[in-house]
Amino acid sequence: MNRKTHHRACHLCEAICGLVIETDGADIVSIKGDKSDPLSRGHICPKAIALKDLHTDPDRLRTPIKKVRSENGEDYWEDISWDEALDTTAAQLARVIAEHGVNAVGIYMGNPSVHNYGMMTHQGNLFQHIRSDNRFSATSVDQLPHHLTSLWLYGHKLLIPVPDVDNTDYLLMLGANPLASNGSIWTVPGVKKRLKALTARDGKLVVIDPRRTETAGIASEHQFIRPGTDALFLLALLNTLFSEHLTEPGALAGFTSGLDAVSTAIEVFTPDFAAAHTGIAADTIRRIAREFAAADKAVCYGRMGVSTQAYGALCQWTIQLINIATGNLDRPGGSLFATPAVDTLMTSSPGGHNRHQSRVRNLPEFDRELPAACLAEEITTPGEGQIRALFTGAGNPVLSTPNGQQLDTAMEGLEFMVSLDPYINETTRHADIILPPTSPLEHDHYDISFHLFAVRNTTRHNEPVFDKPEGSLHDWEIFNQLGNRLALLLDKPEQPAMAPHEIIDLGLQVGPHNEKGLSLEKLRQQPSGIDLGPLQSQLPQRLATPQKRICCDTPEAIADLGRLQEDFQKPDSTEFRMIGRRHVRSNNSWMHNYHRLMKGRDRCTLMMHPHDMDRLGIETGARATLSSRVGSVDVTVEGTDEIMPGVVSLPHGFGHDRQGVRMQTAVSHAGVSCNDITDDQYLDQLSGNAAVNGVPVTVCPS
Repeated sequence: MNRKTHHRACHLCEAICGLVIETDGADIVSIKGDKSDPLSRGHICPKAIALKDLHTDPDRLRTPIKKVRSENGEDYWEDISWDEALDTTAAQLARVIAEHGVNAVGIYMGNPSVHNYGMMTHQGNLFQHIRSDNRFSATSVDQLPHHLTSLWLYGHKLLIPVPDVDNTDYLLMLGANPLASNGSIWTVPGVKKRLKALTARDGKLVVIDPRRTETAGIASEHQFIRPGTDALFLLALLNTLFSEHLTEPGALAGFTSGLDAVSTAIEVFTPDFAAAHTGIAADTIRRIAREFAAADKAVCYGRMGVSTQAYGALCQWTIQLINIATGNLDRPGGSLFATPAVDTLMTSSPGGHNRHQSRVRNLPEFDRELPAACLAEEITTPGEGQIRALFTGAGNPVLSTPNGQQLDTAMEGLEFMVSLDPYINETTRHADIILPPTSPLEHDHYDISFHLFAVRNTTRHNEPVFDKPEGSLHDWEIFNQLGNRLALLLDKPEQPAMAPHEIIDLGLQVGPHNEKGLSLEKLRQQPSGIDLGPLQSQLPQRLATPQKRICCDTPEAIADLGRLQEDFQKPDSTEFRMIGRRHVRSNNSWMHNYHRLMKGRDRCTLMMHPHDMDRLGIETGARATLSSRVGSVDVTVEGTDEIMPGVVSLPHGFGHDRQGVRMQTAVSHAGVSCNDITDDQYLDQLSGNAAVNGVPVTVCPS
């Protein structure tokens, strides 16, 4: 026996829970929560247990492969060496740049990339040679409104305050289900215990959601709201705070301006106006506003449901203004900014918005990325800047972005495609070459991203659980070697690269907690992590705005109020609005190939209210056709009063029945893709974020 004990932070969601992993040689014997982790305190969810399935998955690629066409015209995959894979990829990218210009190369980076610090630290080693306007990522089908609002108000895309859940008295939550997500843009492991502790101390949790989610099920109060109307509800709350003189910025007043201008701009958005569209009574809206203002410590928080809709940026802007106007920003029990040991605010650009636009639809960039909703048209529309080669990294946009069928078809016309990915999935099946990295348990780990949004300041670094297999490359080595090869072909100098752990070591030593003598060696000595203390008030010093002031009257947001008012001049006549949903065993499209997570009943069902089903003559378990402007799918219906009438819910990330997918478990639980129904033309015009919630749809018996 060769038993060993390893400490590890789980990288499979934003909670970054600490784990204790027992191995016996090459076998994983057990995975348990690390009770000594100062952030997660022993919490664990089913995803962490499935790390074993991920590591041992026979479908996971271990060597580069290329697509080869046989004599009879059929394609098949062939193993190739790393030298051939990297040389061919570099040569093809250099050819496309030489023949068509750098904008002919598109880049798409998926959600898992932010969970892998080697990808975060080293993708620039390649992309510095591909300064294309055609860059895309999962950001614009997820959290872009958060970043844009933080840029406007606080001066940096990553300055996103989070609820101090352990100390608040009143938590108003919209479009979020942390019991399923373990927190999102809010690193809050063990959130169920924290929320129950809030209500146990006579605090109040109010959830606003079109579905009575798992989180709503333990809330003090749940209010149904019609999808896409959250901005009206939030503005009505803020309107009430202003009109009833319930605002009190407190310590924020000395460096905050523009609230009076906002008060004037939103006068029309009264509780009565909101009630006609949201389904929440005007008196209820006023009561919630008064309760929020009266609470000693309160915080408003909104996530996917309010970000990924047609008014996502207005929602996130208004949420911040509610917290600011009541003095609940930057105070214990309200919303606070984390101070991570490795502070990426020091090394990343603050971001920017609308500095250039997409070629076809003139959609705005954010942080040098275009909205993912326009990727397909940028591939298929001829002209200068048309995407002819595509690099995807840890992404599956065919399942993750609006109108996936359109993108699926568009990828067939690319001259060259390369994917850095461990699987042949719905997107990478179109690639000419796939570059698979090592297993997550074969490289060390430090979380760069999610300490920024954590409910407590902690830090930890963990060594690999298993040795790197011979003949394999880490993600960061792939980026580095490919970048050097491309530089040579473009007659540019090679860039020497530090290893990721060396970058982290420097970051620790110059970071905001350097007085504690932090270093990589110190973290290695404490593999469960080091507690750096609770979140603290730190404004105005942490602001990145000019003169370190918060200017609330954001011109772009105030101008967009006109669009909101005009769009709701009359009642919504749409028969159904579709929303997504998430399960604790899933994270987007990349966790459906693990038996431990997929066993049990079918989770890819269409939730409908029984009254709607009776009206249409549909029974639970029957099939129905769900249609939108862009397509239709047939799906099994699940009747439940947990969803409001006029709303249907379909989970994200399924649709694994496409030809050529080599993921056995996922294919056997194929389901249907909600993004075959979401509309690439339906988005938040202000931010460019995809509106995958509130999509107009019809339903009929199959």
